[in-house]
Amino acid sequence: MEPLIQKIVVIGGNGFVGSAVCRTALARGMQVASVSSSGKPWQTPKGHTPAWVDKVEWHKGDALRPETYAHLLPGATAVVHTIGTLFEKSAYKGALKDGNVPRFVNSVAAGATGGGASANPLESEHKRREGSYALINRDTALTVCEAFVNSKTTTKLDGPRAFIYLSAEDCGRPVIPAGYIETKREAEAGIEAMTNDANTDFRGVYIRPSLIYHPHFRPIISPVAALLDLSATIHSKAPAGFPTPSAILRTLGGFLPRPARPDLTPDSPLHALARSLTIPPIHVDHVAEAVCIAANNARPDVRGPYGVAEMRELIGWHQKGKSQAAAHA
Repeated sequence: MEPLIQKIVVIGGNGFVGSAVCRTALARGMQVASVSSSGKPWQTPKGHTPAWVDKVEWHKGDALRPETYAHLLPGATAVVHTIGTLFEKSAYKGALKDGNVPRFVNSVAAGATGGGASANPLESEHKRREGSYALINRDTALTVCEAFVNSKTTTKLDGPRAFIYLSAEDCGRPVIPAGYIETKREAEAGIEAMTNDANTDFRGVYIRPSLIYHPHFRPIISPVAALLDLSATIHSKAPAGFPTPSAILRTLGGFLPRPARPDLTPDSPLHALARSLTIPPIHVDHVAEAVCIAANNARPDVRGPYGVAEMRELIGWHQKGKSQAAAHA
């Protein structure tokens, strides 16, 4: 019997994480199709086009309009959703790609204070939702997932087809507004309900990275990533009971009011800030590797949420994974 040739559809395949998934999947012998609003092949920040790009099918489509990509789903053994935004209606992605530090700082500051959202009561509902957390982080994922579970596979498979959602660790609050992680968790819950209702033919996998970095493609992030990695290392080596900054933040967080949405954010922003000091950043290639392992049709055991520690264990980085697990203890 010939081995199954797996094909993944990457929603947002020409983005930062999506392009890494495409590249890694090709290296693993998978066929890859990308769906994005532009349909353009990925290029490096300097405008170069690597050789692997020619091996990807680049399609133009709208995640909220299944008719633009539904024809790709029957032949897909897995779908990966990588669309998302840290800040509503923010230009931070363009600043990151261009390496423009002042514009990036201004965009983050505006996003953290809610400066990107419109307060105009006369603005149409459609216009108000453009660039919103609910639309980008949640609704696009649920729309694609629904189209996927309704598709009929054209390939004999060894296991359930995976819908892989790029979610996040809850370690961004209060710098990143709570709406970011709330809509991520809402999307996870919706996907889980749909994949469970589809009997055993589908499985949901929720990849939860912390800060994702790449020294060449996102150099602005590298200093922050280095500091957070150092913090996680120091915290992991601190003696039990030592009053680390993370421990102090968790203690202070216990005095704050209960969150408005405890089902989505079960603890305070200070608890989330404490986690940012103990969970190390993760390289985009390691995220992509975890995604591709999860997409493997021969790995039906990979399902549910995968944080940084679980991702590192999944890709075989046991030493760092165990250090991270100790930091959470």
